[in-house]
Amino acid sequence: MPLAIVLCLSFTMMLSACGNNGNNNAAPTNAPAATEKAADNAPASTENTSTDTAGSPLELAMKGDYKGTKVTMFGPFVDADQVKFENSIKDFEAKTGIDIQYEGSKEFEATINIRVDGGNAPDIADFPQPGLLSSIAKTGKVVDLTTVLDQDKLKANYNQSWLDMSTMDGKDGKIMAGIWNRSNVKSLVWYPKKQFEEAGYKIPETWDEMMALTEQIAKDGDPAWAIGIESGAATGWAATDWVEDIMLRTTTPENYDKWVKGELPFTSPEVKHAVEVMSKIWLNKDYVYGGTKSIVTTAFGDAPKPMFDNPPKAWFHRQGNFITSFFPETAKIDEDYGWFYLPSIDPQYGKPVLVAGDIYSMFNDRPEVRAVLEFFTTGESIKTWVQSGGVIAPMNDASLDWYSSESDRAMAKLVQDASTLRFDGSDLMPGSVGAGTFWKGMTDYVSGTATLDQALEQIQSGWKN
Repeated sequence: MPLAIVLCLSFTMMLSACGNNGNNNAAPTNAPAATEKAADNAPASTENTSTDTAGSPLELAMKGDYKGTKVTMFGPFVDADQVKFENSIKDFEAKTGIDIQYEGSKEFEATINIRVDGGNAPDIADFPQPGLLSSIAKTGKVVDLTTVLDQDKLKANYNQSWLDMSTMDGKDGKIMAGIWNRSNVKSLVWYPKKQFEEAGYKIPETWDEMMALTEQIAKDGDPAWAIGIESGAATGWAATDWVEDIMLRTTTPENYDKWVKGELPFTSPEVKHAVEVMSKIWLNKDYVYGGTKSIVTTAFGDAPKPMFDNPPKAWFHRQGNFITSFFPETAKIDEDYGWFYLPSIDPQYGKPVLVAGDIYSMFNDRPEVRAVLEFFTTGESIKTWVQSGGVIAPMNDASLDWYSSESDRAMAKLVQDASTLRFDGSDLMPGSVGAGTFWKGMTDYVSGTATLDQALEQIQSGWKN
């Protein structure tokens, strides 16, 4: 699903994701003053600006070279998330003397374009939806980080897929539009660990094993899967995550990329096959708690509840790591519940992982801004947030020892070892599709008001808008 949703509902606790936050076009109050370079909102030239021989911008910052400077930052973190973010940068600010002036807004998606177009872009912006950044990058107003950051260091500290996902179309060709700082993992299946082990069930290593266990659980008298996609105006987003995960397991990463760009239509055999694979679970009344028709009426946050009955009334729930916020407060990770990786389907596509996260872009190129952005490419920049739980660092230098639970530690390793990483597809698509016809088409299909072919045609029509 959508990261902005997860973020939006995460501020009431949860959901990052696909839609925009409405049509509030008012600029936020107390907006940072535009810097001289932001006056016409055109990024400064990055020619002949390779790393200083005396040290990188971050190294110079640590020596105090930029003490007393200010860097403005605008993003979607508010409330508890803003506190966690500000805690994560405190030590850096103290050591360097750089003041990172962060402004959070629940209307970020609606406001950032206004800020950029009005010549009041922040130095750094945090995009929870790379699709939104992609549209701004095409205007030429995003600084290309190719010559701003040491590319060898980035390649050493990130899975190549993260760097691939930061490459976008600029005004005059491909650019590195941002760097990834915080991520969450979606390719997870949650289960009631204690009862699961007591029942003698084993974690499936392959898709076929998972389907065989699904059938075994049905024979034992229970539906294996707890599924719900109701989410008010965003109903259907949870279904998109399933399709995205299966696409990564049944076709090439290149086809996935073409799909999210609209170059591979929803009516293609590849996409239809992915939905058919999903349907073998979703449309089997013996496999889903409450039966297929309950899927569209069950709120996504309520869906996992049957797993926590004693004994469980359902055993599996596929969802991103944010879903633990909806688990019972008394339930303990690694004891009452755990997760396993949603297994691969076709071995030739390796072990892909679907993710969501935050990509930081630069709009004003000054030495202190470079230093802050370089800091955000290090695990240290997110250490305290990782230690608090619920967040995965995409950087390789983030120690697995920082994670507060074995579950989070295993999740971080899953991301580091993934053969392919791809961002939530619906977040990358235009809103008319990713947060529009894709949601509705999947809902109509699962509810039985549309055939699969009709639903795919309906979804594809969103690309015309």
